[in-house]
Amino acid sequence: MLMISLLIFYLFQIQNLIKDNYLIKIEQEKIESLSEQGLILEKEYGKKSTRAGLEGAFTVPSLKRTKEAMDLITKVIRESGQENQIKIAIDSAASSFFNGEKYDFEGEKLTREELSDFYSGLCEKYPIISIEDPFAEEDWKGWAMLNCKLQTANCKLLIIGDDLTVTNPERIREAKKKKACNAVIIKPNQIGTVTETIEAAKLAKSYGWKLVVSHRSGETIDDFIADLAVGLGADFIKSGAPAPKERMVKYGRLLEIEEEIHLAS
Repeated sequence: MLMISLLIFYLFQIQNLIKDNYLIKIEQEKIESLSEQGLILEKEYGKKSTRAGLEGAFTVPSLKRTKEAMDLITKVIRESGQENQIKIAIDSAASSFFNGEKYDFEGEKLTREELSDFYSGLCEKYPIISIEDPFAEEDWKGWAMLNCKLQTANCKLLIIGDDLTVTNPERIREAKKKKACNAVIIKPNQIGTVTETIEAAKLAKSYGWKLVVSHRSGETIDDFIADLAVGLGADFIKSGAPAPKERMVKYGRLLEIEEEIHLAS
């Protein structure tokens, strides 16, 4: 069963980071914001709600339904005074609650049509910028249906493939052919080599898709993906909440790159 806990993904736009020392400002503001968010959560749900998950985000174990979590996220954003700066990115990981025929979701068994309607309802109500893996990796009809629905509605929401595309050119070509998504996660570990990673990224960019260079849930203190994101001209980097060391080193490397670009200009 899917239950989206408190996940405000720090999905930073690269072009906004590498200019005018903007990242320095973001780093200071987000750390202050994390403290503010923690106080809000602790007041509402107790100290357990401020425990950090694997990627550094707050988790609230008492939440039972997606919309309850979304209401809490938007409340935290509003009370921290950052409504114009933060958007919500969902990673559904839908393969994990697909039973082969339907989706086991919040105590119900939903068809792809019903799950698609659920996503559409969330996007109408909340400031959502993207949905990653909204359907199972082999449910091509679900992916194409949601993508078509959003294009018809002239919605700019990003439908991001991760489990669907696995940084693999063959899967990316198939996703393009079946009109499944309009953005893709790029993870070197998925395909195996930097050369193949670059090939996958170039292919996705040739389709006009957005690129999201991403960390892994089980990360190390290696900062290579920061260089990769800038080098590929990626639109976003997904590296977790700016708190754990293994997440912060990526942002620290972006600061160094910004300084290098500034000195070279």
